[in-house]
Amino acid sequence: MNGKTFIKGAAILGIAGLLVQILGAVFRIPLANIIGEEGMGYFQTAYPIYIFLLVFSTNGAPAAISKMTSERIAQRNYSEAHRIFKISFILMIIIGIVTSLAVFLGAEAIVNYFGDPGAYYAMIAIAPALLFVPIMAVFRGYFQGYQVMGPTAGSQLTEQVVRVAVGLTLAVVLVPSGIEYAAAGASGAGSIGPVFGTLFIFFVYMIAKRDKSLPFEGGNTEGFIPESKGTILKKLAGIAVPITIGVSIFPIMNLMDLLVVMRRLQDVGFTSAEANALYGQLSGYAGPIINIPQALALAVSLSLVPAIAAAKSVGDKPFMDQNIRLGLRTAFIIGVPCSLGLMIIAGPIIDLIYPMQAEGADAAVSCLFWLGAGVVFICVAQAMAGILQGLGRPMLSVVGIAVGAAVKYIVSYLLIGVSFLNVSGAAIGTSVGLLTVALVNMYFVKRTEDTAHDLRLAAVKPLICGGLMAAAVIIINYGIGAFIESRIITVAAIGAAVVVYGVSLIKTKTILPEEIKTLPKGEKIYKLLAKLRMIN
Repeated sequence: MNGKTFIKGAAILGIAGLLVQILGAVFRIPLANIIGEEGMGYFQTAYPIYIFLLVFSTNGAPAAISKMTSERIAQRNYSEAHRIFKISFILMIIIGIVTSLAVFLGAEAIVNYFGDPGAYYAMIAIAPALLFVPIMAVFRGYFQGYQVMGPTAGSQLTEQVVRVAVGLTLAVVLVPSGIEYAAAGASGAGSIGPVFGTLFIFFVYMIAKRDKSLPFEGGNTEGFIPESKGTILKKLAGIAVPITIGVSIFPIMNLMDLLVVMRRLQDVGFTSAEANALYGQLSGYAGPIINIPQALALAVSLSLVPAIAAAKSVGDKPFMDQNIRLGLRTAFIIGVPCSLGLMIIAGPIIDLIYPMQAEGADAAVSCLFWLGAGVVFICVAQAMAGILQGLGRPMLSVVGIAVGAAVKYIVSYLLIGVSFLNVSGAAIGTSVGLLTVALVNMYFVKRTEDTAHDLRLAAVKPLICGGLMAAAVIIINYGIGAFIESRIITVAAIGAAVVVYGVSLIKTKTILPEEIKTLPKGEKIYKLLAKLRMIN
């Protein structure tokens, strides 16, 4: 092995994921203010179904392709890796056509089943996306097999920029025609963005092929008997389906909400309009904020798959164990501050992001508090899922999410029926479900690959750093905040949290000095920190 851990790829995807989520917030904040609770309810009825179907194309299929190609690239069999790419391309075109038609033709039945017929046009509008995204997924998976994450990051950003610009424009233009049409315009932008994302990564592929910057052909093919197309497709499906489910932790939890929230709220006395508004606060206001740390968790998971698969394919156990240990520690480093921060200043964050809607968004504040508690669990659950997938045991991560989804459904159903909790019960159910997935996945990783973990380094140190950060946030937000305008102090508290947590990670050596060098521009960052005497 070349000694390259997953961390650089995770950083690239993580930065791209953060920018995508920031752009998504730029999209959702004015969108929520334009179409309100009712429109967000329609938008969110279509969106979780779209996201769930999209996960196969954006995460499951790329992870499966990256796993199969990385194994062959580790063995220097570049021709066979490229052959897998070409066969996958044909498969994903077929999948794109089928899923796009299924959503388009079944839109009315879907929205009626979930008790929200006003979301029909929004559902129709997102169907075309499912034709283009699978094609983009093949290119992403192939580049990720080489552990080259730049093309994936670039296509994600291109797709999101177009989606934001077109979505807000259509929402504004269509509001006079009716809220349901404005919500459909916002959803329809999700079908236009992927077209541009696909074009971007296609051109990157063509340039790489022309310049021969990656070895697409040749390599160590001596004595190798190529697998049949049928065998490759069977293996792809066998890997992609469980990986899709394994990386779909949060989308599946959102689907559980779609199944239970609207109907359960109406069962306990809320009208359809009231239930839709409360659901809009849960999934349209609080949910998108959780997507930011969730994107970082997913970046770690997707980067772990090819790194661990490549190490396992050549029998490099020490390097594989190094990545497993680093995966768990990275999950805690990301998850702990996000959970504590979201819980401590849930109200100020809602007020900051949705200023025009915050006055009537009490349910959103409560939902964000409880969803925030689950962020650290989803970070651990996603990392463990990526490890299991890289180890060739993706079905075990499916078991974890199945158990977690069942727990989530039961807890949500019971707590939504408690009058003072109502929709907050669904958020509590999500966090309990995520904790369950994390524990089950950790058990399976331990049973599959008995890697020794330094829990003091992996978990205790991030918790200490998180405690210092939390203290700073509380002092600024609830101390100094009594004398300064609330939104300004919220931004100041978030900025202070980043600085305090970052310095704490370095000073406590939760992030080791040699690991800083593996980050993008890591050598420059290391030299800067050394000059500031933050590291020895």
